[in-house]
Amino acid sequence: MSAEPLNMRRSRRVAVILLGALLSLAAVLVMGFGAGIRVNTTPSEPLGLWRIVPVNRPVEISDLVFVCMPDTVERREGISRGYLRRGLCAGGTGPLIKHVVAVAGQQVEIASSVSIDGAVLDNSRLVELDGRDRPLRPYSGGTVPLGQVFIHSPFPGSWDSRYFGPVPVSGILGLAREVLTYAP
Repeated sequence: MSAEPLNMRRSRRVAVILLGALLSLAAVLVMGFGAGIRVNTTPSEPLGLWRIVPVNRPVEISDLVFVCMPDTVERREGISRGYLRRGLCAGGTGPLIKHVVAVAGQQVEIASSVSIDGAVLDNSRLVELDGRDRPLRPYSGGTVPLGQVFIHSPFPGSWDSRYFGPVPVSGILGLAREVLTYAP
């Protein structure tokens, strides 16, 4: 018996095993997506698997949410700069994972950091340049309008309402819950 047919059988066996593993992984990902599982690849929150949990009450301060950006100039800039990845939101972008830090009627002031109703928000220092030395324009501040929330991440390089302002509550997909994450 020649060595070539044996090598070919081994190669086929390995190929079948790899194909089976890939198909199984694809099935798990499809089922997870249907169950609200999402992958976070940005450092604003821990990296890894997250789940979208429906919100059955009004959104509250400190809620960690998945939120889609509205179709604005800031959103388009976020796409062109690579801040927004591909995903399930309108326009094909992914949702952001952020904390709600102010709701309708609250006063937001922007200076070197963010103040809400006169209290400085922890870890809210603004930066002038992003990680690629492109200028960032801060939001002008003001009262959070009805039907909107101000969102924030304590990560220093986070792109959040400090730069694009409040977002509609209607863009909130649900609460963000960690499934399997890693905080580098």
